[in-house]
Amino acid sequence: MHKGPSANWIEVFPGVRRHRLVATNQTYQMEVRLATGSQVPLHTHPHEQITYVVHGRLRCQVGDETFEVGPGEAALMPSDTPHALWTLEAALVIDTFVPARADYLVADGD
Repeated sequence: MHKGPSANWIEVFPGVRRHRLVATNQTYQMEVRLATGSQVPLHTHPHEQITYVVHGRLRCQVGDETFEVGPGEAALMPSDTPHALWTLEAALVIDTFVPARADYLVADGD
């Protein structure tokens, strides 16, 4: 399977919208736009996640560690590790998940 960009922008949380860039059998990659002050609550999933910050600034919690990332930096969320983030400055990030997010593919609706 190979899917290119989705036509839909999906609001995941207030002020947090996502759009698929590409998906294969092994990987799901998406663009995420986050408004200043938005947040992604503490959660886990079985996927390894890499968040690359194109612009903006985020505070991340991964397990027991809290840190900030900005333009050109990335954060790793290992599988099944609790993580959350807070948007300090409006941000554009690229999130990559391995394995692919089947739930996101279904929600993409294309």
